Amino acid sequence: MSTSTRPRRRVFLPFALITSATLLLTACGSGDSDDGGGSGTAQAAARSDRIPTTDVVSSIPKDETAAKLLPSGVSSLTVAISVGGAPPGTTYLSDGKTLTGQDVDFAAAVAKVLGIRLKREAAGFEAILPALDSGKYDFGASNFGVTDERRKAIDFVTYINDGQGFAAREDSRLGKITDLRQLCGLNVATGAGTTFEATLEDNKKLCTEAGKKAYQVQTYSEQGAIWSSLQQGRSDVVMSTINGLRYAVAHQDGVKFLNEFHRLDVGFAFKKGTELAPAFQAAVNKLIADGTYDRILKKWGTTGSAIEKSQISPPELKN
Repeated sequence: MSTSTRPRRRVFLPFALITSATLLLTACGSGDSDDGGGSGTAQAAARSDRIPTTDVVSSIPKDETAAKLLPSGVSSLTVAISVGGAPPGTTYLSDGKTLTGQDVDFAAAVAKVLGIRLKREAAGFEAILPALDSGKYDFGASNFGVTDERRKAIDFVTYINDGQGFAAREDSRLGKITDLRQLCGLNVATGAGTTFEATLEDNKKLCTEAGKKAYQVQTYSEQGAIWSSLQQGRSDVVMSTINGLRYAVAHQDGVKFLNEFHRLDVGFAFKKGTELAPAFQAAVNKLIADGTYDRILKKWGTTGSAIEKSQISPPELKN
């Protein structure tokens, strides 16, 4: 260990270093999960020792009261999860096939409570919600924010509170962003098909109405591409999930978290009119009551996103 007092040179680490995992989750019996939907070899090429390794799922017992709320005959479900981010979001383990992340844990935990088998399928974030109505997937678990617009076509069962935030390079002049007009003239990187993209596109007019050059919205399907754009100077600022930004800033040098911009409830997503919602709500509330919920949040460093109780399609938070 060095005892030098010379200031440490800050190195801007490639985002690939925090988009892989080292732990293989273990689960047996009811609620076990099968992974499918492609290979994540590229994302998992660089191993990381920063992925949480605590098993918080395999010992969860079935709860008969919650299980009785399932529609008759339901013994297995398929969940779609978008991949390509970094913890606490979903990424591949070093085998390039197995998924890990906060959404993975919550989906698996609910399945254990309900005593059902869960098949996980990797899918593009923007493709999941449209595919629910067709029955391709039974539900989605990808940090979906509950908005009034989405509630028109989707039912939600909430399990955390997250939302929208900003980050930038450490040398950026940007500080706390409380008004999107602070972004005028800048390039803003964000995820395709997200509430961030919708918020940015809907409010570009704020700049032109103020007589300023509108910001440019740059959308990417992979979180790694978003951070590469920032690193390489093609983007000036990133808009993403509060939890994802905090994790990224904590695990790579050269970037700073600016602020929380808008909080949203986050929920499992189902086709409109689903009969699964009451059982999932009861399962989440069981996890909250028995302490498993807190253990999952502590594992992923997201205790600031705790909710007191699960709700079915609540109105969008206004803040």
